[in-house]
Amino acid sequence: MTALISAKSLARSFGGDQAVDGVDLFVHEGEVHALVGLNGAGKTTLMRLLLGMLDADAGVASIAGEDVARAGTSTWSGVGYLVETPFFYPELTTRENVRMAGILHGVEETALESSVQRTIDMLELGHWADRRAGSLSLGNRQRLGLGAALVHDPPVLLLDEPANALDPAGVVLVRDLLRARAADGTAILVSSHHLDQLARVADVITVMHRGRVVGGLDPFVADLEQRFFDLVREAEEQVPLELR
Repeated sequence: MTALISAKSLARSFGGDQAVDGVDLFVHEGEVHALVGLNGAGKTTLMRLLLGMLDADAGVASIAGEDVARAGTSTWSGVGYLVETPFFYPELTTRENVRMAGILHGVEETALESSVQRTIDMLELGHWADRRAGSLSLGNRQRLGLGAALVHDPPVLLLDEPANALDPAGVVLVRDLLRARAADGTAILVSSHHLDQLARVADVITVMHRGRVVGGLDPFVADLEQRFFDLVREAEEQVPLELR
């Protein structure tokens, strides 16, 4: 089966620091693949490489079988993403921002308004739909960012800390949304340093530390947190003392 999201020997450094170091990672149709690690593990940099926001020093990043360095509109129109802070136009309303995202992702004009309304309803943004986005709380800005990633019903999703700033109800909403999207066949790569949140939604868990993949975890085991720290500790013990 061809992975819809793939990294092969992917590497990127900044000023001599190896942010991503030879990463192999594959996400298939209908799969929620969780990427976990401590702050600074390289998760966000990997996401940016996979989205073509950064050029790799080595290796290949692919979306739907296309090298991201050469991917065109047809490839990117099938991708939804949220990386770090959500982007929005503060002077536009919530509805207008979601509509703009739909237009930019190529949603057909005849389906645009229904797609926008469906997205607002799905993320429970109706009360704020006609308010300027700049006046939203951090949690509702996060929901708006998710709406922009989802309005075009993409088969590929890359979400970096999607539950950031959300209250408990929002966390549950996002978790249910991800499971529903995966059930419809979407390939989802989601990163977080909150292992407990991801374990409830993930099919696969990959652990990163210091830019490398250091192992995987079974999301259904009882001692998941301990196993995570064991992997991180074992990886750290292999780092030369002068680099710690």
